[in-house]
Amino acid sequence: MIRTTAVPRPVRAGGALVGVLGMVALAGCAGTTTPAADAEETTPATTAPSSSTATGTDTGSIVGSAYTDGTYTAEGSYSTPESVETVEVTITLESDVVTAVEVTGDPQAAESKRYQSEFIGGISDEVVGKLVDDVSVSRVAGSSLTSGGFTKALQTIKSEAAA
Repeated sequence: MIRTTAVPRPVRAGGALVGVLGMVALAGCAGTTTPAADAEETTPATTAPSSSTATGTDTGSIVGSAYTDGTYTAEGSYSTPESVETVEVTITLESDVVTAVEVTGDPQAAESKRYQSEFIGGISDEVVGKLVDDVSVSRVAGSSLTSGGFTKALQTIKSEAAA
């Protein structure tokens, strides 16, 4: 096929760079990092578990639960071609099941604002009602990079909620 217009070299190089960065970011979603690496890359902003667990009386969880019931918040970061973005994730757990999720973002780039907004609009349908250990998101409402930040925050929450 012969092109009638040549694509300038900087555009081709930029496209290749975006592709490589996208593959690196998606490789981080594969769960091959160690918990220690995730802890270094995330800055947790935690809240105390719900009042029933804060007093040491675990009235809502079933015997053998891996996680303490409560509401947990953590922050996860991910890289885009333009910037490093963060999302704050708040999850409520009852008997190891996600009963509520809230994600807030502080996008630095215009494109990130769009993707974070789409991710936030679709994440509840993907995780609420599932066992927290079964939650695995790679692409939500067209957003794949935001999932990386969500996954890092979820790992921090799981380590904090471990019974």
